[in-house]
Amino acid sequence: MKNVPQRTCIGCNSQKDKKDLIRIVKNKEGIISIDKTGKAQGRGAYICDNIECLEKAIKTKRLERTFEIKISEEIYDELRGVIIDK
Repeated sequence: MKNVPQRTCIGCNSQKDKKDLIRIVKNKEGIISIDKTGKAQGRGAYICDNIECLEKAIKTKRLERTFEIKISEEIYDELRGVIIDK
């Protein structure tokens, strides 16, 4: 039986299978993007596929603390779009 990697959501702090979460990545240049493949180079953070977790992460500035960088509103809007589209 293959071991499924577990990751922690930055919104609700619960552990889930890696494939069930959305990965946000910061590359070496400091550019933050949504990693749809889960294989992009850089520092990653994971969030559940629901809007409540995203809003909680925004309110607590969890992404900004994780990546140690100011996150623009465009990134949050893009994340909202990805979550709502699913």
